[in-house]
Amino acid sequence: MATETRSICCYCGTGCGVIIESADDRIVGVRGDPEHPANFGRLCSKGNTLHLAAVNTGRATVPLLRESRAVLPAPTNWDNALDVAAERFAAIIREHGPDAVAFYVSGQLLTEDYYVFNKLARALVGTNNIDSNSRLCMSSAVAAYKATLGSDAVPCSYADIDLADLMLIAGSNTAFAHPIVFRRIEAAKEKNPDLKLIVIDPRRTDTAASADLHLAITPGSDALLYSAMLHVLLWEGLTDNAFIAQHTNGFSDLRTQLTEFTPGAVATACGVKAEEIVTAARLFGNAKAPLSFWCQGLNQSIHGTANGAALIHLHLATGKIGQPGMGPFSLTGQPNAMGGRETGTMANLLPGHRDINNPTDRAELAALWHIPALPEKPGKTAVELFNALADGSIKAVWIACTNPAQSLPDLAKVRTALTKAEFVVVQDAWGDTETCAFADLLLPAATWGEKDGTVTNSERRISRVRAAVAPPGEARADWRIARDFALKLSEKVGDGKTALFDFHSVEEVYAEYVKTTIGRDLDIGGLSHETLDRLGPLQWPVRDGIGTDRLYTDHRFAFPDGKAKFIPIDTRLTAEAPDARHPFRLLTGRLRDQWHGMSRTGRVPRLYSHEPEPRIEIHASDLHRRSWQEGQLMRVKSRRGEIVLPLAVSEAVKPGQSFVAMHWGARSLSHDGINALTIPAFDPVSKQPELKHAALRIEPATLPWRMVVLRSPELAADANEKVLAWRARLAPLLAGFDYATLTLDGRERPLIALRIALAAPLPAERIEQIATILEMPAAACLAYRDPGKHVIKRARIEDERLTGILLAGEDQAADWLRAALRDGVPIDELRRWIFAPRAAPPVATVAPRKVICNCLDVSEDQIRREIAAGADLTALQDKLKCGTSCGSCVPEIKRMLAVPQPA
Repeated sequence: MATETRSICCYCGTGCGVIIESADDRIVGVRGDPEHPANFGRLCSKGNTLHLAAVNTGRATVPLLRESRAVLPAPTNWDNALDVAAERFAAIIREHGPDAVAFYVSGQLLTEDYYVFNKLARALVGTNNIDSNSRLCMSSAVAAYKATLGSDAVPCSYADIDLADLMLIAGSNTAFAHPIVFRRIEAAKEKNPDLKLIVIDPRRTDTAASADLHLAITPGSDALLYSAMLHVLLWEGLTDNAFIAQHTNGFSDLRTQLTEFTPGAVATACGVKAEEIVTAARLFGNAKAPLSFWCQGLNQSIHGTANGAALIHLHLATGKIGQPGMGPFSLTGQPNAMGGRETGTMANLLPGHRDINNPTDRAELAALWHIPALPEKPGKTAVELFNALADGSIKAVWIACTNPAQSLPDLAKVRTALTKAEFVVVQDAWGDTETCAFADLLLPAATWGEKDGTVTNSERRISRVRAAVAPPGEARADWRIARDFALKLSEKVGDGKTALFDFHSVEEVYAEYVKTTIGRDLDIGGLSHETLDRLGPLQWPVRDGIGTDRLYTDHRFAFPDGKAKFIPIDTRLTAEAPDARHPFRLLTGRLRDQWHGMSRTGRVPRLYSHEPEPRIEIHASDLHRRSWQEGQLMRVKSRRGEIVLPLAVSEAVKPGQSFVAMHWGARSLSHDGINALTIPAFDPVSKQPELKHAALRIEPATLPWRMVVLRSPELAADANEKVLAWRARLAPLLAGFDYATLTLDGRERPLIALRIALAAPLPAERIEQIATILEMPAAACLAYRDPGKHVIKRARIEDERLTGILLAGEDQAADWLRAALRDGVPIDELRRWIFAPRAAPPVATVAPRKVICNCLDVSEDQIRREIAAGADLTALQDKLKCGTSCGSCVPEIKRMLAVPQPA
């Protein structure tokens, strides 16, 4: 009998409530929680498939210890694993000092996990070298809020979406990155036709296509644009001068800087018309309740702090903050990046929104922790931390629940750093991420559906995360692993500090964390797991069991004098400008159905159907001018590295721009993915790297020999596990090819797809190695061979359906054969065509198709046929049901509907 457990989705920072269905200690289903105020029952395509990612293949289930870098890791027990870790860390601390070790953790940890790690680093080890991968996504927003409003506190709520009369979305493809928030924005626009939407983004994304005004700015010109908008507000008398005088400081200095930023003066640099800047400013200034959202497009910049501050300036200059429907709202990228900020689990922060550079804050926390003092020296932030590993000043690193060997910029340097480190601990639920390959010690952690604790979403709402099943094997909760290590380490370097970690339950950890917030701006004194279980999710600060919808309602801000600040604005563009050798601008971003490094979503075959494989997108004019072909393999080079990707044409980018999704890494490609090319330059305040931009050179790759292998198991309950097991065995081979991709596909019939391109034919024994892994020996397959042309073809047929195809040396039929495997087309329709060098599908049932609606498997062709017949959105939803489940596909369907139909 199934059991239901209320919890929270583990993807973005929207914080959607979920109901997990479990049976026989397995997660078997998930649906949205209709009572949770973040989503009211809605889930996106990723959240809807969470249960499908609850697989065994790839899980870390026992501690693995590598005796030396020359041997493979071997299983060990927890006691020995932690003893070894404690002794290695202690030895380094004794010889080189506490700053020779570091901790790099994750925005996906629970608040309780964060808290124990933070206490371990600062109170026991005595270092501030603890940072989070939230440095890569949210630290510029943190810095912008602190610089202008005095505290890292989002002043708005999702409820403000329904109350705004203008929404401005900057640097965020919200339709893809925060789909449930965007559903709410769409609903608000439908309810209020007068509500206007401005989107500021270099690309014509699904979010931008939904806008009343889209400003397709030059990458990096964000702060310049908002400053020009503020110039217009001043010129046209749309500022609230009384508010500025009474509630802010610094405006006169900023006003002097703004003199130069007329719309006409900045239009060329911003890549938009001066009139568009004026229109955007007037819309904002005349709105009664403007609500602005921003995300990585602003944050991942060498002036990310200035970008966020310049946007906040618009609210301060007009006095439109602190009341219903208005304010600056940063959208959080990870499920508990907010919790990490609250617990101070970043190198420059301390628990309870304390500052590492503030002696009073350090003394308060030291007193709470009953230790003499906290370390004063600032810790290394993410990029700095791995630079220090590379130069040897940091000797050991503990990496928890994150994958820096895929997600950091300039990955060649990151890999060098991990190789040079004397001791690397990786604590993760998955044992097959790119970073795990560098682990001297791999510790198995519990993951979503197995953990208990709390998270805080983008609107400051604290929710309970609950375990539905036990973790597999010997995996443990993250807070417990950190505690157990702390107890071991305290015996060696702690001078009797064992009592610091006298936690017997996750509830006790939370209770101690709560004490660090009392009297602070995020005060949750009196809150506990039991209180949250009883009252439900609450927004901090919480007073007498009542949460706070919005902040600064009295226009008293978090600086000591109660006034907000205008700050000088850095209006540089990007760290790296295009030039003759690198003429393309790189833009990076997200796909709709994947998340971060795909360590979870990448295990769900159906989540590949919308974007099956990695590619680089450019404008059609760039392709035609250079006589390139769509699908052609290209060498993509920056000043840091080189990768190979197929070319795709996109209307979303301008000429001279290119786009590559951030998700694909070395488990899917024969190279490191786009972060092999990104630049490690970072904002001097927030230390957040500019992952969004780089200058690229793109040129054809001469790799004429091709191979495609497609394999689907027989229908069975464990078919998905079978596909993942094949992938696990193939993935180590990828690096040996000039170009290769390894992806998944399918729904009821999951399949694995391997594409290879080489300068010369692959030796037959290598082909046989791949065939053996995929259980496609010649004796079990239909086979064709032409040694003179280096062509080998095989087809595996089971139960009168094609379940495997290998095309080596000639692969024209790969796309329609993929459709045949995925859809289980009977072999009688295909038998005569299986080995034909034919790109066109021989029968209609195997025509390749792009899936638009992932939830209900509705293809682009199906939707286009109905549109051609006169269907509108309502008719499409009635007949095909597309867009009626999670709604993530609705913006794309609207774009299709907007294309004029032939008369």
